[in-house]
Amino acid sequence: MLIKRTNSVNRRAAIITGVLLIAGLVTGIFSVVPVIDGPEYLIKASTNANQVLIGAFSQLLMVVAYVGIPIMLYSILSRHNKGLALGSVAFGIIAGVFIVIGVIILLLFLTLSDEYTIAGEQNISYFHALGELLQVGRDLVNHVATTLAFVFAMFLFNCIFYQTKLVPRWMAVSGLIGSILSILASLLFMNHFIGLDTAYMILNIPIALQQLVLAIWLIIQGFNPMEQPIKSEISEKQV
Repeated sequence: MLIKRTNSVNRRAAIITGVLLIAGLVTGIFSVVPVIDGPEYLIKASTNANQVLIGAFSQLLMVVAYVGIPIMLYSILSRHNKGLALGSVAFGIIAGVFIVIGVIILLLFLTLSDEYTIAGEQNISYFHALGELLQVGRDLVNHVATTLAFVFAMFLFNCIFYQTKLVPRWMAVSGLIGSILSILASLLFMNHFIGLDTAYMILNIPIALQQLVLAIWLIIQGFNPMEQPIKSEISEKQV
């Protein structure tokens, strides 16, 4: 009876985690705002305010996914390695904080663009300098701070997956490799060895694919059943 209840809880957690993994990918795609990255962003941000707002809203939804994934996994993973599970939650929360900072920076582009439109030809160099500062800050927050925090969270829970075989080991290994490549991409970008170009995208594709495959696996298959029940639950039943 206890084992059935535990498996039911694990199954529900697996489905929710899978949905959150897919939600993280989808909201990440919709959070891209092309007008901010274009050459005339100071003008186009204001004229394409809806695009900016949709991007900001989508990015805000990423908080639910990035923070929710390690939290949903914690109740299961902490039974096997509490330290790594807790570290995963901590990095997920850190990623969520950086996402909120990224949203604030994105919304600041709208204010700057509105002021630029009103000012006209006055203080053009000032607006351009401030705009470039916001662009650099947004890139560092989104592609370095947020990415590193969440990828570290994924690296930790994939370590537990590998140890426990809650998912197939090949899937955990692909997650570990993908995490390392994504960390490398962020570090290379931070040190100006690469930009947000093809090289950066190629290094991040493996972790995105593993995230998608893991999500589908958890929704359809769930976690592999563990042979032995949790000791704490056995003690509670006996009491």
